[in-house]
Amino acid sequence: MLYKNFNPEQHPNFPKCPFKTLTGYQCPGCGSQRAIHYLANFKIANAFKENQLLVFSIPYLLTGYAFELIRKPSSRIFKLRKILFGKTAIYFILLVIFAFWFARNQ
Repeated sequence: MLYKNFNPEQHPNFPKCPFKTLTGYQCPGCGSQRAIHYLANFKIANAFKENQLLVFSIPYLLTGYAFELIRKPSSRIFKLRKILFGKTAIYFILLVIFAFWFARNQ
């Protein structure tokens, strides 16, 4: 509710990114507070401009949450869960995060 009503860009009480403050470069999370504000107000394009990684990660995170809600997963669901959230997926996600971090500072 806080992020819906208050834009972090316009209020100094929201925390600033320490990485950006120290280095001048954006970390993968920079813009997340503003993106959450825009998402809470259904301004998807504005949220995407602030932090593309956050916007793209929401369906992935919701899928993971849905998998957790399934009490007795079928073998097909279990395999899909292993593909999307297994060890290889974790390495891939880390690669995406570092690529995003590098690309947004070019």
